[in-house]
Amino acid sequence: MARSRQVRSTRPLPKLPSAPRSIQQGSTLRDLLDRDAIECLIHNLALVHPTLDPDAFRTDAHRGLAPLGIMERGRHLAGVLRRHLPSRYDRAVSVLLGSLTPPLTGTEDHGLAPFFYLPHVFFVSEFGLDPAHNGGRDPFEDSMRAQHELTRRFSAEFSIRPFLIRWPERTLARLMEWTQDPDPHVRRLCSEGTRPRLPWAMRLSGFVKDPRPALPILEALKDDPELYVRRSVANHVGDIAKDHPQLAFEICGRWLTRASEDRRWVIRHAVRHPARKGVKEALRLRAQAK
Repeated sequence: MARSRQVRSTRPLPKLPSAPRSIQQGSTLRDLLDRDAIECLIHNLALVHPTLDPDAFRTDAHRGLAPLGIMERGRHLAGVLRRHLPSRYDRAVSVLLGSLTPPLTGTEDHGLAPFFYLPHVFFVSEFGLDPAHNGGRDPFEDSMRAQHELTRRFSAEFSIRPFLIRWPERTLARLMEWTQDPDPHVRRLCSEGTRPRLPWAMRLSGFVKDPRPALPILEALKDDPELYVRRSVANHVGDIAKDHPQLAFEICGRWLTRASEDRRWVIRHAVRHPARKGVKEALRLRAQAK
């Protein structure tokens, strides 16, 4: 009997541009979204969107790009995606999701390559809130699906925030569901995306004023098996401590009960800044959490 031969597919696959592990001398973050990233973006999109005009996309992407910083480049390229993908948002999202590389494995040592997906998350935050971009239909589910997949490859902490402002209850409910997700990148988004004062991101003024709506998420994640997630929880409580120190101290005091070594680390990390300023309650909590 003749052996069956396994035929390997020669179909091109999505790819990421080459990127350093950290910013090198003489380079900046904005270099991550330069010529190589644009060529990679064209390659990935063309795999699933054969009507894409690479030359027109390339010209549009480079127009006005040079002086922009990394965040502005992300928004600029999101606008380019809007002009060159299907006009209805849900169809454009399907193209974007079809062009993704495999999810990240592990939570450390991924370098700066995932910044390639900054335009993708800005596409969701810029165009995924208005039904007018989606043929009059509610875009919430398409946007949540996109962010769930994108955060597994980069982070949707920037794009989730406009949804928390526009639809706080339904977005918090979805994030609460995601605290049970098997992917630590998704679980981390639940804490990191709801931080009141997340660096580089729009401030969640409502959560600065009253952080309590996000507390069930922190409760669900305080003993997460991944340090990557627990660190985010600690930083979130640290954000709360900047505006509501007594609430942050109450949370940490409650968490001291039957606290594991991992949870004690979360408590120490959460109150480290007020402790450095000599705040007695923070110093007491850190001492009890040793």
